Amino acid sequence: MHDIVDLEARGIPGVGVASSEFVEAAAMQSKTLGFDPAMVFVAHPIQDRSDDELRALADAALEEILRRLVSD
Repeated sequence: MHDIVDLEARGIPGVGVASSEFVEAAAMQSKTLGFDPAMVFVAHPIQDRSDDELRALADAALEEILRRLVSD
């Protein structure tokens, strides 16, 4: 979240990507920081997935990430 805030402050658009386990935590941190970043959540868990599974998650999320990256 802090990285996205920093990027946006520099005029560089950013999109946060996290697993669905962190939806509530992201909302609370966003409120605390006073910043509403573009976020995309993928299926949880991430850490124990194979490379192929991670690629599939990334491929499935890419369109939404790009849409949020270029939207106002």
